[in-house]
Amino acid sequence: MTPNLPLSVFEIKEYMVIFRQKETRDFNGVNAHVRAIVRCNGADNQGVAHRLDVFFLSPDSPVPAPIIDLAEHTGQIFFPMSDLLVLVDVLRNEKPIFGHLRADNPEWTSITTTNEPVGEGEGDS
Repeated sequence: MTPNLPLSVFEIKEYMVIFRQKETRDFNGVNAHVRAIVRCNGADNQGVAHRLDVFFLSPDSPVPAPIIDLAEHTGQIFFPMSDLLVLVDVLRNEKPIFGHLRADNPEWTSITTTNEPVGEGEGDS
């Protein structure tokens, strides 16, 4: 997408899972208790590298607001630790997957699949 738009979409091509014992990190004044991070890397249609870090927090953690930096092509979003396996399952089994960095509505920053026919199941490709 062009840099002057308040959003950027990129195809996620690889991911990395990082586990923490319990890291306390400041996100714009909110001290969150990080247990895991899933780093999603990819590129937009022009080949510009993007990254979306999904932080998984312990149950006792406050939840920061999403952080989007379109100039750096990065974003950070926050979920409970209980959602980690669902995201990793989607990243392992679906294709293509897209990251949406939303500076206009940071709470809408997301990871999405494309439409699939109902009942198709997984193929051998």
